[in-house]
Amino acid sequence: MEQFEKDGHKIIFGDAIEALKKIPNGTIDLIFIDPPYNIGKNFSGLKDKWVSDNDYLNWCYTWIDLCIDKLKSNGSMYIMTATQFMPFFDIYIREKLFILSRIVWSYDSSGVQAKKYYGSLYEPILFCVKDKNNYTFNASDILVEAKTGAKRKLIDYRKPVPSIYNSQKVPGNVWNFSRVRYRMEEYEEHPSQKPVALLERIIKASSNIGDIILDPFAGTFTTGYVAKMLNRKSIGIEIQENYLKIGLRRLNISETYKNEYLYKECKNYKHKQSNDQLSLLEA
Repeated sequence: MEQFEKDGHKIIFGDAIEALKKIPNGTIDLIFIDPPYNIGKNFSGLKDKWVSDNDYLNWCYTWIDLCIDKLKSNGSMYIMTATQFMPFFDIYIREKLFILSRIVWSYDSSGVQAKKYYGSLYEPILFCVKDKNNYTFNASDILVEAKTGAKRKLIDYRKPVPSIYNSQKVPGNVWNFSRVRYRMEEYEEHPSQKPVALLERIIKASSNIGDIILDPFAGTFTTGYVAKMLNRKSIGIEIQENYLKIGLRRLNISETYKNEYLYKECKNYKHKQSNDQLSLLEA
């Protein structure tokens, strides 16, 4: 198991469960978990498919327990999985944490959709905390436009002094962010990359400057990348070497790996990517 670290950002190259065991308990402020979904995707040669659903769920329960141990008493966890497995996650986790929100990340798809049933156009996310009376939630940092009353200049007559509805509000639990597609500026070679905008909302809401954010299945290291942009610290765990190299480059930890220069292939040419080349606003 190798480790790479620079400027408060650490990459652990190895198995997630074994790496989690080495992280001290009660040290992490925020955990974002986007694990393999057990639906057969190809992650750089590693098939995302277990022998049985029970095998997959038992594997998940192992790292879920470890992640809960790593959280501080006021820590938060956001966890994703496929729609068919989220009910099992929900039942398991609600015995250990407080689930404050069940979020739907909704998106359109230009790909081939189902023809004999309703195709899935969303992914579920659980927002959980250890202590429902003591956790970070920076509501003012994630406000969105209140389109209903404020945009139409409607008056709220229920207030002591009638006034126009607020023009901004905390987002609801249905989030509309575009998926990361080929040739987009932030695109990396990964089958389930999560958008910068999604992680920006989560990290702004549930952490503060200087906090430590853990991603046990780092993939394209979007969590660490956004954490760096927002002046947080990060720990990313990744078992695939191709994705490790993305993390080393994306977090500016190293320009080389095993004597290979780390370039990003984009729009039919290669270029080095630094953290200032991709603004959070572009998501």
